[in-house]
Amino acid sequence: MADLQTISAEVVRTFLEKGLTFGTAESLTGGMIAASVAGVSGASAVLMGGVVSYDARVKHELLGVEQQIIDTVGVVSEPCARQMAQGAKAALKVDVAVSATGIAGPTGGTPETPVGTVFIGVAWAGGVKVDECHFTGDRQSVREQAAAHALRMALAVAG
Repeated sequence: MADLQTISAEVVRTFLEKGLTFGTAESLTGGMIAASVAGVSGASAVLMGGVVSYDARVKHELLGVEQQIIDTVGVVSEPCARQMAQGAKAALKVDVAVSATGIAGPTGGTPETPVGTVFIGVAWAGGVKVDECHFTGDRQSVREQAAAHALRMALAVAG
């Protein structure tokens, strides 16, 4: 968790310096990314909001994830993370938005998509990037690793 606090502080500092705004679309992290940024003094100038889209209906209706993606490749996928990030960027009217969708465990995994599989997206003026990650550890650890990775991706595009 200390890693998450350090990265969150760096996000706030960097985004303040660059005059950028930030938002989130979170599934397995359940608001952890936004909450970790909100825990940093000065975050109100950077963090515009977040959507906790735990349910597929919310991903579709609020973030604009195409129903076809949900029905075919599923919510734990690169296309879903991509559209979640793009949807959050548009809905929250921010410069940079991150998304996280995956399986935190300990149940829910399959041989094709094991526990710890997480797709993390970032959308910014330069485009959209999605990383496929495979984290280990218990549920909380997977969620924290996903949140930290999302914040590192945001920092990378804030450059």
